[in-house]
Amino acid sequence: MSKQVKQLVFIVFILCFTTSQIQAQYGYGNRNGRQGRNTIPQAPPREPEVKTPEEIVNEEMPNITSEIGLDPFEEAVVRTILIKYIQKHSELRILQLEPRKMKEEVEKLQKSQDEELKAGLPEEKYDAFKELQKNRFKKIKKKKKKKKKS
Repeated sequence: MSKQVKQLVFIVFILCFTTSQIQAQYGYGNRNGRQGRNTIPQAPPREPEVKTPEEIVNEEMPNITSEIGLDPFEEAVVRTILIKYIQKHSELRILQLEPRKMKEEVEKLQKSQDEELKAGLPEEKYDAFKELQKNRFKKIKKKKKKKKKS
């Protein structure tokens, strides 16, 4: 019996030794013998830049001013109103309300913003501003449509 035990231990030892050599030759199961390294350097993920309401408005105001033809006073009024309501929209996003409540609050903000703009701008410029907003949203929706597969 001890001879059989010795043979069994010997066979197990040989199997362990040969399998470890086979694994070493093939890189521990990784393809092409690589040991888990990625040869392509990875850049750290970028966090999206969070712009302040002032920065957002400052980027958009030249387009709004040229499209509508605002004078400096009207431009200041529109700038102030937009900054105020962009800030309020940001605060709403932070609150993370349920979708139905969020929609109601956004509609209230939009209505208040429209009322302030209507009070601060002449009617033709207010209408031109609203038209400009509508056209921008239509362009965004067109970009999001999927292409048809042929």
